[in-house]
Amino acid sequence: MDVSVKKMPKSRAEISVSIPWDEWKAEIDHAAEHLAKDVKVEGFRPGKAPRAMLEKRLGKATILVEGAEHAIDHLYPAALAQAGVDAIGRPEVRLENVKENEALSFVVDTAVMPEITLKPWEKKVREVNKKQEEEKIEVAEADIDAEVARIAESRAKFVTVLREARDGDMTEVDFEVTMGGVPIEGGTGKKHPIVLGKGAFIPGFEEAIVGLSAGEEKSVDLTFPDQYHVKSLAGKPATFWVKVLLVQERQIPAIDDAFAASVGSFENLAALRESIAEGMRTEREHEAKERRRVAILEAITEGAEAELPEVLVESELRRMISEFGHQASMMGMELGDYLARLGKTEEELAKDWRPQAEKRILSGLALEAVAKDREVEAEQADVEEEMNKALAYFKSIKQAEKDIDLPALYDAAKSRLRNEKLFELLEKL
Repeated sequence: MDVSVKKMPKSRAEISVSIPWDEWKAEIDHAAEHLAKDVKVEGFRPGKAPRAMLEKRLGKATILVEGAEHAIDHLYPAALAQAGVDAIGRPEVRLENVKENEALSFVVDTAVMPEITLKPWEKKVREVNKKQEEEKIEVAEADIDAEVARIAESRAKFVTVLREARDGDMTEVDFEVTMGGVPIEGGTGKKHPIVLGKGAFIPGFEEAIVGLSAGEEKSVDLTFPDQYHVKSLAGKPATFWVKVLLVQERQIPAIDDAFAASVGSFENLAALRESIAEGMRTEREHEAKERRRVAILEAITEGAEAELPEVLVESELRRMISEFGHQASMMGMELGDYLARLGKTEEELAKDWRPQAEKRILSGLALEAVAKDREVEAEQADVEEEMNKALAYFKSIKQAEKDIDLPALYDAAKSRLRNEKLFELLEKL
């Protein structure tokens, strides 16, 4: 086939294609068979009417156009490959010549992957690397002390005590909230646990419990905050009655060898501290590595230019909103409900995130351009191994094909592994 490409503004292209009659005429027969299934011709079973009768019933032009569309569906990918065009999105096709015994001609208007122009970046990357190498990863004794204390805090136990309640204690209470002597809706609780000092109730309620022992009760007049979540109660006075049923003291274990043994298989406290130090060091090295890679990517993309097609930006925005929706679901909320809490619509969110989406696309294009320039590619065996790890979560390949986009998963794995190799190369500059 003859293929020519005309570049258009905003990363679009017009691809003119001409297919010789001998290469597309068979598609007309396929089109006729396809159309015949929906055409009833007296004396013939569905799909068995001769082509001549179909042409008489539908018109030759209808069958030719249907054949042309079949030919375009089958041959368009080959035309793109011949033209060396990386098309994206849904193309617009315009038929130019659809005649029997003549070449089929059509023009495709499509968005294409944009070309990116990078500014000189090697010097800036070297500066990033030098600065990073001068940064020392240290774990201070105070950092270890704080982490040991945090672990001890997390293993604290509440022990029942026969004394008045204090800040930090766990109390179990009955309570009732009334207005004008009438209990308010949802204002009654039985055996309700409250950790004093956490501020879980309205200001003044927990303070009223402090000093009470188990069995003691108290009434106190308080006012609901002006910004209280129940609008009908906001800013209004009420009487709070509370009876303490139980007072428990929070006891933090002593930090010693026995404590270290209870945390894990540590011989003594020194072994626990060394393990914590090693974990902190590893975490900070990872954080430093991520900061370095972000800085390298910013150095490469600084001043980069590319005409981003709208279809690419819209696709990235959909991906970002989908990721955001997944995060919301992890918190037990639907995307729509979460957006309502933020006071935004999905369209407003997309508008706010557009600059970020464009930056993400630009970063991806920059990495791809540098990888191509440095001839960095992911090894096929590594990509297959990565794919197998992802597919291991599915019962069968059929289930995986049903639940995920395998080609997209392959491309993502290939891109991720290539970028890893590329960053390792750039970090050595």
